[in-house]
Amino acid sequence: MARVKAKRSYTSTLRQEQASQTRLRILDAAQRLFSDRGYGATTMESIAAEAGVATDTVYASFKNKAGVLHRLLDVRVGGDDAPVALLDREGPQKVRAEPSQRAQVAAFAADVAQILERARPVDDIMRGAAAVDPEIAAFRARMHGLRYDNMRRFVSWLAAKGPFRPGIGEEEAAAIVWTLAGPEVNRLLRTDRGWSRERYVAWLADTLVRTLLP
Repeated sequence: MARVKAKRSYTSTLRQEQASQTRLRILDAAQRLFSDRGYGATTMESIAAEAGVATDTVYASFKNKAGVLHRLLDVRVGGDDAPVALLDREGPQKVRAEPSQRAQVAAFAADVAQILERARPVDDIMRGAAAVDPEIAAFRARMHGLRYDNMRRFVSWLAAKGPFRPGIGEEEAAAIVWTLAGPEVNRLLRTDRGWSRERYVAWLADTLVRTLLP
């Protein structure tokens, strides 16, 4: 009996891993097509063909094209398809555990830069799609609202380690972090100005320290 159970467990795990790899392959294919052709011109059939799977597999995994885009953003923000909330992941938890505000800011800048490297191309896709698709526009607005909530949590971690610059409360601090660490500013510096990731991280950390901390 024990051997049978072990075999079934192994088979189930293998199937789950294979299904996960298939979903990630579909998402990679979708991102390529969304970037090259645009969200509106990309079909579920073309995503399936690009990923080398049946169209029914794409529908079964994500329901519709908006579902593909939603999940694509989730995976790029988190870095994988594990069902773990962003703030519960290793990077943010390391930020929270740092012993001082300045160390927290430095860790935050490094972590958010990694997230933006993965997720900003998807935000670019969403920004273009939002101009013609109200559903995507509403989704992007919700995602930026959630991003603000995460910045608000980060600010609360900073506040637990010490005061802010006189005259700056937590809500204002959250708005500042939300803006400076957003995809738009990252795009301007990393893409338009050609900054390296290291230069961007150093600038973000230094600017947040100078703006927020005493």
